Amino acid sequence: MSKAKTISLTVGAFVAGALISLHIPALAEKEVKPGLPIDELRTFAEVYSAIKQGYVEPVEDKKMITNAISGMLSNLDPHSTYLDADAFKDLQVGTQGEFGGLGIEVGMEDGLVKVVSPIEDTPAYRAGVKAGDLIFKLDETPVKGLTLSEAVKKMRGKPKTPIKLSIIRKGENKPIELTLVREVIKVQSVKSKLVESGYGWVRITQFQENTIAELAKHVAGLYKDGNKLNGLVLDLRNDPGGLLHGAIGVSAAFLPPDVKVVSTDGRTEDAKQEFKARTQDYQRGTKEDPLKLLPIEAKNVPMVVLVNGGSASASEIVAGALQDHKRAIIVGTQTFGKGSVQSVLPLPGNTAIKLTTARYYTPSGRSIQAKGITPDIIVEESANGSSAAAAMRIREVDLDRHLNNDREKEAPKAEPKSQAKTPAKSGKDKEKAGKEEVEDDLPPRLEYTSKTDYQFQQALNLLKGLQIMQNKAQ
Repeated sequence: MSKAKTISLTVGAFVAGALISLHIPALAEKEVKPGLPIDELRTFAEVYSAIKQGYVEPVEDKKMITNAISGMLSNLDPHSTYLDADAFKDLQVGTQGEFGGLGIEVGMEDGLVKVVSPIEDTPAYRAGVKAGDLIFKLDETPVKGLTLSEAVKKMRGKPKTPIKLSIIRKGENKPIELTLVREVIKVQSVKSKLVESGYGWVRITQFQENTIAELAKHVAGLYKDGNKLNGLVLDLRNDPGGLLHGAIGVSAAFLPPDVKVVSTDGRTEDAKQEFKARTQDYQRGTKEDPLKLLPIEAKNVPMVVLVNGGSASASEIVAGALQDHKRAIIVGTQTFGKGSVQSVLPLPGNTAIKLTTARYYTPSGRSIQAKGITPDIIVEESANGSSAAAAMRIREVDLDRHLNNDREKEAPKAEPKSQAKTPAKSGKDKEKAGKEEVEDDLPPRLEYTSKTDYQFQQALNLLKGLQIMQNKAQ
């Protein structure tokens, strides 16, 4: 089976899985260097002319140019892409944390839409859509023959309108049909709770415009009424990333002032930057420091950061910075390995391109690209090892045309893991009603911080152990 040609695309928004650069420069401001490849452009013109004159049906000039631009970008790497007017608008809206659709990160594999991940608290998540599912029909429209953008447009629609997804799932003997109702997706960037006396949990689901301020508010809430924290779990599992300044701000919340958080390097001067734990490097659009509500105790509270194969991009920046500065212990499994920055370059007609312009590096100079962050303590998703979902998870190194790691040898591609076969159903079982059949297919959901959340429980035990050691030392 060919590797998934994943475009980090949320149904209704191009936000998940991408590290969006701080700047949005205009192409018109860029200096065009001389030395265009005349022979290659002549060949392009000949192909263009042949299509224009001889293709079986008339093709509009605009469509051919758009397809050419899209092809140039999609063949560079998995994260460079052309954004039409709708997609560009979705990107801008999506970073605010609200957009319309079903709540699925998707890619393409063998002409079908492949689910990279359902987003928490969305129609797709609640209906039981799983990472690795292959969608082959949308209502009565076959996906084969559609582009990813066309398929996404069909999944988008007015809130409260239904759509039926026909799904192929590994390990299932027959297709699964799920009916989802579209809604406005509002992704809550930060969640928190006091799991027990003295121990707090903060989860970041995506890095958005409001993530830094929301983090400060949630951490302050854990300290309210004179509460003292003996330990804090920062949960970045299944966080696909988002805005670069969000990662810098979250790192700055727990690091000493002015220490290096991340650096970027590319071919242009704009791509060669260094970002530190300081207000000017993460503050955006407000005069006040979004971390002003953060309790000073947060700088020194013992911390564990939870990561897994779904932790990507901005999540990896935070984990790498806290690990390099020995501020937190990283626990979980190897992260996704997306160590590149995409700059959004506007074009005429309210369109744009998302172009990979730099790699990013941890404070010690490590490149995360195609390798990821290796936890200090490896803890699988269950006491028995990794889950079926983890075994099917795609990482950056598995993507076609991924950028290589320029600093060290990248991690090998994951080998397919055998899945436990579903027992054959009896004749009586096969006669169950359609609704009952779908309910049987729903996957168990991880309840974060619950007794069944093995990784979290191990993180909590580690924090308690650190507290005991600290008390003995005192």
